[in-house]
Amino acid sequence: MEKATFAGGCFWCMVTPFEELDGIYGIVSGYTGGHVEHPTYEQVKTGTTGHYEAVQITFDPDVFPYEKLLELYWCQIDPTDDGGQFHDRGPQYRTAIFYHNERQKTLAEQSKKQLEESGRFSKPIVTEILPATTFYPAEDYHQNYHKKNPKHYKEDRAASGRDEFIAKHWGNNE
Repeated sequence: MEKATFAGGCFWCMVTPFEELDGIYGIVSGYTGGHVEHPTYEQVKTGTTGHYEAVQITFDPDVFPYEKLLELYWCQIDPTDDGGQFHDRGPQYRTAIFYHNERQKTLAEQSKKQLEESGRFSKPIVTEILPATTFYPAEDYHQNYHKKNPKHYKEDRAASGRDEFIAKHWGNNE
């Protein structure tokens, strides 16, 4: 098993694209990349801890290769937005790929370069590729939020503009 860590704005919206796929054995919402130990949601949402909201995925690379995770990741975000994602604004909602080993780093850099060269976006790709640091699981009420609070999750996601962006820029490549 390996871990993959992706920041793509609100972590609630980053769980569903990866769940229930063969080779994915766990998805945890949490915080990474900051300077405060054991941060709380209340701290992270201020944007002052340096953390990103992120998901950490446990996967079997023989069943679901890291390259496929990267392809799926890019199709969930606006990689040109350095101020957050969709209606979630602030540094805690920036995008980043956190690599856990040199192979992941190389593959992430290659996938970013391919996206830059594709011409899909007219603005620069600003998603960072960073070494994985301590990942702090978010509070229990954030885990599987879409299942625990489906009505609120659907309303928030619909209001965010994420789905419209995905449809416009990625089409059926989700």
